Amino acid sequence: MPQPVLLLGTGRPGTYGAFALARIAAVHPVVLVEAAPPAWARPWLTGHIAADPGAVSAGVVARYAARHSVRGVLTWDGEHLVAAARIAAWLGVPGIPEEAAAACADPDTLSALLARHKAPPACPEDTEGPLVCAETVVLDDEVRIAALTRTTLGPPPARQPLRHSVHAHDALLHNPFLRQTVERTVRALGLAHTVVHIGLRLTDRGPRVTGVAPHLPGDLIPLLVERATGVDLAVAAAALATGRSPALTPSRQRAASIQFAYPLTTGLLAHLTVDSAAAPEPSAGGVVLTRRPGDRVKAAPYAGPADRLAHWVAEGACPEECEQELRRTADSLSVVVTPSARRRVA
Repeated sequence: MPQPVLLLGTGRPGTYGAFALARIAAVHPVVLVEAAPPAWARPWLTGHIAADPGAVSAGVVARYAARHSVRGVLTWDGEHLVAAARIAAWLGVPGIPEEAAAACADPDTLSALLARHKAPPACPEDTEGPLVCAETVVLDDEVRIAALTRTTLGPPPARQPLRHSVHAHDALLHNPFLRQTVERTVRALGLAHTVVHIGLRLTDRGPRVTGVAPHLPGDLIPLLVERATGVDLAVAAAALATGRSPALTPSRQRAASIQFAYPLTTGLLAHLTVDSAAAPEPSAGGVVLTRRPGDRVKAAPYAGPADRLAHWVAEGACPEECEQELRRTADSLSVVVTPSARRRVA
């Protein structure tokens, strides 16, 4: 029987975390470290350690490891990166350096480290240019970009993602400056045995690093990568965490996108439905409603991920096919929000 991996925190709602957890659980028993496992995660768990995943002690881990041979440690929550690195070191299993985990959580430290290794960080004035993320797999001494995620942001000030898209034939995959920046970023942090999500702003002066998350990305990006390329980032992350070589050879040459619906008005969600007769069936699954009538929601300029009303995924031969399908599906969504009453100023 495969040896278990520890997962520190679920870190995201079931609508976004279930895909990755199911894939990992298919290859390794998963033991969750969290105060209480959420209901959505329980079908894929084989064990549970009731502890704060960010502050779990060496003693708690040692007592569990004495009874069970733990093979690896995973987290996809940035808040638990340092703890995951520390526990991996305690257990003697693959993991990122604790100082690298701490640097990724501190923008100033990260910027200084990147600049020192000639991987230019984004500056406050770098507000123009497309945003992409390099979904990167780091082996012992090799850095592979499995896919690029292009993100469309919503209006300021929140600037929440409206859409993520992955294309197996993205021309930027062959851009030497982007590849150099990704490789220098990995080397600057001393990363190995991990999947890393590297944010980049494409400026007139070249790619600039906006952030580094050495764990599986959220927002169902692993699903998009799998649909577009056939590479399973979740299974790859589990392989790396347990000291094995992941399967990274692409088996698909497609495009995949996800779109999020946000309310246009702040207030009480009164009505949210999908017209199944009008909606085309999205090639990668139906519309997933993530709020319910009676919920209070914020309009897109001020919204956060919790205000998303729905999301849907499209797959096609190219990004243009995905975009057309996303738009057709968007037209089938019916939303009514009762505006919040404005306070009168005396």
